Amino acid sequence: MSQKGKLYLIPTPISEEGLHTIPVYVTERLHQLKYFIAERAKTARRFIKTTEPPQPISELEFYELNKRTSPEERSQFLEPALQGNDMGLLSEAGCPGVADPGAKVVAQAHRLGIRVVPLVGPSSILLALMASGMNGQSFAFHGYLSAKTPELVKDLKNLEQFARRGQTQLFIEAPYRNRGVVEQALKILQPDTYFGIAMDLTAEAEYIKTLKVRNWQKEKLPEIHKRPAIFLIYK
Repeated sequence: MSQKGKLYLIPTPISEEGLHTIPVYVTERLHQLKYFIAERAKTARRFIKTTEPPQPISELEFYELNKRTSPEERSQFLEPALQGNDMGLLSEAGCPGVADPGAKVVAQAHRLGIRVVPLVGPSSILLALMASGMNGQSFAFHGYLSAKTPELVKDLKNLEQFARRGQTQLFIEAPYRNRGVVEQALKILQPDTYFGIAMDLTAEAEYIKTLKVRNWQKEKLPEIHKRPAIFLIYK
């Protein structure tokens, strides 16, 4: 039986003008691969095309991963690696496997004895944390909070309690709900709680700011509607 291929975790830009954030060694490895797993093949093809690959995009093979993909399908996606071919796993934006469905493919690769190789690239979670001035020694990322107001209020209060223990709390929201979430946070969080907003990371319109809630309440909020953002809470 031939030696198994490797699964390379390939980061992608987190902003449309962020190609410069992808290290050269990542692009070089990307250009050596033919088989890819991605949440959307269209997005993956567009990204690869911007890197000016040596081979035609039409010669590359893509497996689409989404919430309807079964464990059996995911194991079939890795068949080229089982046959000795190296493969690439791409996120829609940022690092595969971090707040990303690709984590299930990575777990499948481990079960199948396929070597997993993470490559360096941009992560909105880490960039927001780095720039927040909050505790980078202990932190937790919660993904999306509840959409309905009563549950959202409860979620925010719970995060504030965790933050009281010295742990930075991070979460995201669907961009079209940003303003409602921020307004609710500034309404119910304690005045001395720190609240951070990191938007459009790595883009020209990048905005990063951390203030106590009492200070946010005195400021005019930036335009945050439909802008990708990470939010942070700390005491």
